Amino acid sequence: MFDELAEKLEATFAKLRGRGSLSDADVKDGLREVRSVLLEADVNFQVTREFLERVEKRAVGVSQLRTVSPAQQLVKIVYDELTAMLGERREGLKLSSVPPTVVMLVGLQGSGKTTTAAKLARRLKGEGRQVRLIACDVYRPAAIDQLETLGAQLDIPVFANRATQDVVKIARAGLDLARRERDRVVIVDTAGRLQIDTEMMDELRRLKEAVRPDEILLVADGMTGQDAVKIAQGFDSALDITGVILTKLDGDARGGAALSIYGVTKKPIKYIGVGEKSDALEEFHPDRAAGRILQQGDIISLVEKAQETFDAEATKKLEKKVRKEGMDLNDFLAAMKQIQRLGPLEGVLKMLPGVNTKLLKQANADPRRIRHVEAIVLSMTAEERKKPDVLNGSRRARIAKGSGRTINEVNRLMDQFREMKKMMGKMKGAPGGRMPPGMFGGMR
Repeated sequence: MFDELAEKLEATFAKLRGRGSLSDADVKDGLREVRSVLLEADVNFQVTREFLERVEKRAVGVSQLRTVSPAQQLVKIVYDELTAMLGERREGLKLSSVPPTVVMLVGLQGSGKTTTAAKLARRLKGEGRQVRLIACDVYRPAAIDQLETLGAQLDIPVFANRATQDVVKIARAGLDLARRERDRVVIVDTAGRLQIDTEMMDELRRLKEAVRPDEILLVADGMTGQDAVKIAQGFDSALDITGVILTKLDGDARGGAALSIYGVTKKPIKYIGVGEKSDALEEFHPDRAAGRILQQGDIISLVEKAQETFDAEATKKLEKKVRKEGMDLNDFLAAMKQIQRLGPLEGVLKMLPGVNTKLLKQANADPRRIRHVEAIVLSMTAEERKKPDVLNGSRRARIAKGSGRTINEVNRLMDQFREMKKMMGKMKGAPGGRMPPGMFGGMR
């Protein structure tokens, strides 16, 4: 998401930074380039125009600054206005003071509604809430089966009734059961169509009236670009949606839909789908998204992801062992596996400040790398893993052959291991002998 946009904006600002000082004409030329970049990224024309008007108004006199680089100040203005364009601040789910909170998911067929319902249920369950899914997509073949399968995989109950196509009756019965079972949140999965039509909207209005949802979230396919914006306008006009979940953003490098939806509807993007797995639903933070677009990184999201993902007990044991006995190759492999659980390395690196997306592509962050490391380490004897200093040339050749990797790869791994071990040694010698929070992912 946003890769293409980030790359082009970085190239534009690099030109401005290279000039040292900026004239008003330079600022206007730069903003013209920004305009082209946004329109190429499929950002709504009206949203783009209003965005640039706000930036230009704030940028008046930026060329006269002496204490701060004018180019950096312009980037800061663009960051602020991008954040505003994306919704200004994070808006979470509105949870009812009298449970259950009812969340109604709407959208066109193919937007990923049913999968998103399960992902959202998993996230809410992970936050300690008792959740129930209600299957109200009675038209798409196997939609109920799909939701029940996903519910079973996540150990989340699904209410369904195949004996009727009356979605109002189904929803009311599911909601009654949820009240009896004292569920905290109910997610209603509704039917979609290939396009917005009167019949579909009438049914959704009746459903809305029957269940009085606390949230009506539009699930929109982010890869459809401007169509996603038009769809959002249509659903908002008919149902007064409370927010949006954009799906399939892992497949859209431009991100124009994300940049346009709030500007057009003024309804917040609450979550984004970034993959097919059940945990691939992230909260949407406008300020963090703006930071990613301008390649300023997203350390907060990286830390949160690590806290959710890492095995705290295993991390604590590993940290304690390394502090007491030093680091061997078994520890190195364990640390690499913890990092792998964060997801593809390229995605992790993008959250670090200053990582250029173009250079990242050239660097070829191979997701199979951890498997290669594991193959090399497991081709060693127990003694070699505990005492890596014994690895002479003939042993390394044997390990390379046994793991199916090259001697160069074995040597490179040993160089990386030595660097990490050296860093660990410095941490052990720090005041109090404590490693900083976060080493090996030990964020507590």
